[in-house]
Amino acid sequence: MKKNGDTSGTVLPNLGMRLRHARLAQELTLKQLAQKVECSESLLSKLENELASPSLAMLHRLARSLETNISDLMAENWVADSPVLKPEQRRRKRFIQRNKQGGIDLENLTYNHKGGLLQGNIHIIEPGVASDGLIEHHGEEMGYVLAGELELYLGEETHLLAAGDSFYFPSHIPHGYCNIGTTVAQVLWVNTPVTF
Repeated sequence: MKKNGDTSGTVLPNLGMRLRHARLAQELTLKQLAQKVECSESLLSKLENELASPSLAMLHRLARSLETNISDLMAENWVADSPVLKPEQRRRKRFIQRNKQGGIDLENLTYNHKGGLLQGNIHIIEPGVASDGLIEHHGEEMGYVLAGELELYLGEETHLLAAGDSFYFPSHIPHGYCNIGTTVAQVLWVNTPVTF
């Protein structure tokens, strides 16, 4: 699990511009922000120039340090014409790419919009892949395992989950997961407020 960010995934469009804008709005230099998020200036520069893609843990640290949230950093410039989001309209983003093991994709079930209170995604986790460490933030989360099996880490506790299992926890508890099975795991994941 990389602490400084995973640079092998797909670059997220417009994220670099939003990071730079948020940093300048906070009147922070690259060096100051790098110290706050515990990474190198070089990595931040690559992120701002869209030459690298951050891990989910890195996005949380950036959002917290820039006094914003992941949703606002990544908000797409599209507006919902309908309350319904068809499968072919859903955006899918790769957050973690492990060279040989595969990665983790998040498929949006809700439109991204500034100020939203609720967010739903399907976490698609390939076998043997884990989230990048334990993260914690404000809010609440719940989920339902659609397929596969995984270990859910909540603080010092480990919970073994399989298809049909559901869970809930307050987001201030350090949390993460790992697909311990031999097939792709899919988890319907809902959190409030919007965090990514």
